[in-house]
Amino acid sequence: MSVGSEMHTAGPGVTEAGGETMTPDRQGLILAELVAFMTKDTPSVQHVLDLTAPHLEEIAGLTAATVFELDSETGQMTVSAQVGEPGKRDRLVAGKVFRAPAGGKPVVNGEQMAIRLRIGGQTVGILLLTGTALGELQLDTISTMALHFATTLQGLAAEKQRQFVAHSSATIRELFEQGMTAGDVRTAAELLARSCATAFRTEHAAMHLIDGDGLIRYVHGVGFSDDIHREMTANLLGKAASDSPVWRGSADRGEPMLVADATAVKVRAGGLAQTLGVKSFIAMPLMSAQGPVGMVMCGDSSGMRDWSAQDRILAQQLAVEGTLIMDSARMRQAAEVHMNELTKQAFHDSLTGLPNRKLLLDRAETAVEIAGATGTRVALLLLDLNGFKQVNDTVGHHAGDVLLQLVGKRLQGVVRRPDLVARLGGDEFSVLLTGSPDEKAAIDVGDRICERLREPFDIEGSPVRIGASIGVAIFPEHGTEVAELMREADAYMYQAKRGGGGVRLAGS
Repeated sequence: MSVGSEMHTAGPGVTEAGGETMTPDRQGLILAELVAFMTKDTPSVQHVLDLTAPHLEEIAGLTAATVFELDSETGQMTVSAQVGEPGKRDRLVAGKVFRAPAGGKPVVNGEQMAIRLRIGGQTVGILLLTGTALGELQLDTISTMALHFATTLQGLAAEKQRQFVAHSSATIRELFEQGMTAGDVRTAAELLARSCATAFRTEHAAMHLIDGDGLIRYVHGVGFSDDIHREMTANLLGKAASDSPVWRGSADRGEPMLVADATAVKVRAGGLAQTLGVKSFIAMPLMSAQGPVGMVMCGDSSGMRDWSAQDRILAQQLAVEGTLIMDSARMRQAAEVHMNELTKQAFHDSLTGLPNRKLLLDRAETAVEIAGATGTRVALLLLDLNGFKQVNDTVGHHAGDVLLQLVGKRLQGVVRRPDLVARLGGDEFSVLLTGSPDEKAAIDVGDRICERLREPFDIEGSPVRIGASIGVAIFPEHGTEVAELMREADAYMYQAKRGGGGVRLAGS
């Protein structure tokens, strides 16, 4: 608003005895109105400035006024309230007040006056007045007015601090609670990116994770399109994190990097900042005890933002918390991989990767139980290779191992899912057929296996030929327990072997 456009509260003149009208004391009036206003309302700094501006226009020819709020941690001044048109040198003039004694008179520079706003021995801001007759202001008026502005700034700063603590505490608590249950690194990374965008109320948040060689292995973000995500991933995956000036500026110091103007710093071509088109951003390195983990970047593409000391504190907290979450997720993921590997080792053959005897028996027990309840069939085939010993004796045990691996692959190519192929040990294999196969279907599978295994195998450039002997037992015709089916199939497998190979059905 323009100075004097609203809130002219000088009131009517005072009429004394004899009918003579006296002009009221404007400087006394401004102080009285401030007292009345401050005692009944919780004003903003703009409210206080709007109240005083009309009086200052009458008293001192005020043309513009600005209240700068001072960040005690960074020394940065931000505009908290303003009337009239600001001047290009306002910050420079306001800054001169810090070179004057704290308890001294206001600094006057031509038609501008800079007034230090202090309360409790602490400077909380600067009031900069521009006018044609600032010398008319009495020192009592200036000091009292400054106290009201300082009190308002202090109260608002306390409220902002309260809101900051509440917001940051809630964000970090939620991040911790959810992050500690993230089962893998990607889930934790996505949660961290969302939490950072929420924490700083930014339009975008993106992050990348690096491996032990410092290469980017994962990219994720929120607040942008799938096309941008694909572009960013294509630009960064496999690239060295150290190629980014932003990474070097934050990771080398181990501190967040707060940038108000993205055009004032160097960024990686095709990197997070450039691809997102952010005009201001915060970059938070994730630094664990084992080394760098990655980086989170939050920013806005619609405009620049002056980051505060509170933002820096929150960025530091999120960087520490984010690193803990990522480390925990990596440990849980590694533990799960290890457990899966142990489980695989317990239930799979180490040479062929096929299920072993234990897994076959477990699956067979389940299949028989289901078949018994549904009135269906299960077929069990036991298979022994013909000519395998000769391969070991003539070509070598290494060739025998390769042959067993190739046999396993051929068997898997013959049977359908979810039928199971297992290696029981040595050159003995088994096939479990579900889906209620009858005798003909089970024998057909056995015949296809024999035909497939009779085809030559290429072992180190030489053709190797073998055959197979297969015994077949079917639930419930040849046994109602898995152990019975195993005995029957085994007996007829050896019968087939004595007959030169092929397929033998139990009881035939």
